Amino acid sequence: MTDPLAPLLSLPGVADAANAAKDAVFQVHRHRVNLRGWATTAAEASVRAARASAALEGGPTEIPESGEVSDPVLAGSLRIAEALGGLVATWQRAPLQALARLHVLAAADLTTDVGRPRVSEDVSQRLDMLGSLVTGGTSVPAPIVVAVVHGELLGLAPFDVANGVVARAAARMTSISTGLDPKGLGVPEVACLRRSAEYEAASVAFASGSLEGLAQWILFVCSALEAGAREAKSIADAALTG
Repeated sequence: MTDPLAPLLSLPGVADAANAAKDAVFQVHRHRVNLRGWATTAAEASVRAARASAALEGGPTEIPESGEVSDPVLAGSLRIAEALGGLVATWQRAPLQALARLHVLAAADLTTDVGRPRVSEDVSQRLDMLGSLVTGGTSVPAPIVVAVVHGELLGLAPFDVANGVVARAAARMTSISTGLDPKGLGVPEVACLRRSAEYEAASVAFASGSLEGLAQWILFVCSALEAGAREAKSIADAALTG
């Protein structure tokens, strides 16, 4: 059976960028703190990811001192952060079910129409194709799979609201489920927020379907994964000194 993502490996710079991303994430898992105390650093990474993802969707980044979050976008992103680990197994065997659950969590305070993609043959077909990739339909390096999941969900926008939060959460689940970042230590979402204009432009380029656009997006995602690993190292370093 032909691997549908295999041609992406021949795009300029993609193979090297994927390897660099893998190496960066691997190294942060070898950090002294993360060998034993990774649960604490992973929890901090998860919250930072949720805040950055919400900000990219127009929500605030700060959590009130009271802990009571009233903003619906940030609240949804934090709900996903809390539930994500428990959804990874579902993502591996029934990805469309996991996507529906992500949308329920993300959009519960935004709309009553939660968990159901738009009724469209194109949406249905593309989600089915994405599901087949997640469940073993490709053997390309994990950073490329992460990039395709992220970019496809952003471009397709299968739900009426909260598509960005769902796309970034699905990318995070893919990082975990593929073994790229099994403990969820990286925070590439922060890099996406800091480079939001570049992030948006690369997403549009991916959606165009051109070879140049595909390469642009994958290279961006790989660089965000590397930056996310640096963010993870800073979390671990702080835990070591704190």
